Amino acid sequence: MDTTILINNGIDINKGLELLGDMDMYNETLGDFLDESETRIPNIVAYYNAGDMPNYAILVHAMKSDSKYLGFDKLAELSYNHEMASKEGNTAYVSQNFNELLEEANRIVRLVKEYLGR
Repeated sequence: MDTTILINNGIDINKGLELLGDMDMYNETLGDFLDESETRIPNIVAYYNAGDMPNYAILVHAMKSDSKYLGFDKLAELSYNHEMASKEGNTAYVSQNFNELLEEANRIVRLVKEYLGR
């Protein structure tokens, strides 16, 4: 596993290491994030498509928290913005910015898969 894949793509692994302690725990948490993403991202899409902002807010909150722990700064920020907008019922913001959130989430998933060799 070559951390330059992550670092060169804007991942702040040092932030993750501060919170998680060492590379073994960081890598294990990355694997957990990847596993969760297999259901979380499709469920985010489903709740978005259904206009179910309360459940959408729960899932983007979870993605925000995981992203903060792992140093996915852009995904954490986007997820936070979506969490706040969905809690406020601001469906216009969510709709206008949904593709950006989804693209960043999928970019991170691809990076983590490449890094972990999956």
